[in-house]
Amino acid sequence: MKRAWDLVETAPQLAKAKKAIRAASIIALDTEYDSFRYFHEKLCLIQVQTGGKTWLIDPLAGLDLSFLGEAMADPAILKVLHAGDNDIRILKRDCGFAFNNIFDTHRAALLLGFRLLSLATLLEHYLGVRLEKKLQRSRWDLRPLSGGQLDYASLDTVHLTDLYRKLDAGLREKGLEKEAARLFAEICAVAWQPKTLDGQAHRKMKGYQTLTARQKERLRSLFRWRFEKSREINRAPFMLLPDQHLLGLARIENAAPGALTAPGLLTPEKATRFGAELLGIIRDRGRFGEV
Repeated sequence: MKRAWDLVETAPQLAKAKKAIRAASIIALDTEYDSFRYFHEKLCLIQVQTGGKTWLIDPLAGLDLSFLGEAMADPAILKVLHAGDNDIRILKRDCGFAFNNIFDTHRAALLLGFRLLSLATLLEHYLGVRLEKKLQRSRWDLRPLSGGQLDYASLDTVHLTDLYRKLDAGLREKGLEKEAARLFAEICAVAWQPKTLDGQAHRKMKGYQTLTARQKERLRSLFRWRFEKSREINRAPFMLLPDQHLLGLARIENAAPGALTAPGLLTPEKATRFGAELLGIIRDRGRFGEV
């Protein structure tokens, strides 16, 4: 059986993808990004399906993807996505793309009265296709990607065009084309927004109420430091320092360097890397003491 996808990570591979995508009037689009390990979602793969081929484009390979931006903005090319809001936000942020003429199968199904809106559910209902989804938490940021990952990544686009045709017919039958067009235009207009600090979120940590007033103030400063540092190094806050580590640091009264590596607190590597900043906060609240 012929493989239904091609990986695009070199200039010659990109030239083939570019030719196919430029010739298409309908393309199906999806992305893989890591929002679990990173403070800002990391775009790791762009899937573009044209006819019988899915082009798996590596955005980490340093390729010129401007042609893809032209296709996204071209009103003569229909782009089919499923729940594509975040895909569009991230592609705008990282690639500078603009979008025109999309069809979102999630929004279309919602407009038609569906309440179970996963792609797998809709594909089974409309096309009798069963979709196996097992690699959502895969390490899409690491290279090389495995054959299993690439097979998985192609699945989200393989049947999207056929699903679009079914849903589009349903919208037309019910006279919902104008409402659908309004919803799709709203999705085209979405924009990525940076995360902002919730200055009260530290109060929701398990164990907060067991702290003294001084320790609660210290925790507030540590929480803000973690947010700023996570943004700076683009690391998920819980991976930088879990909540329980922050609580443990807030309880420290003898702020000696060795206290940071007490059981249940920092690893030696993290103590070396961040110890001076954390000790400054523990001792006098540092620059994060004022909110």
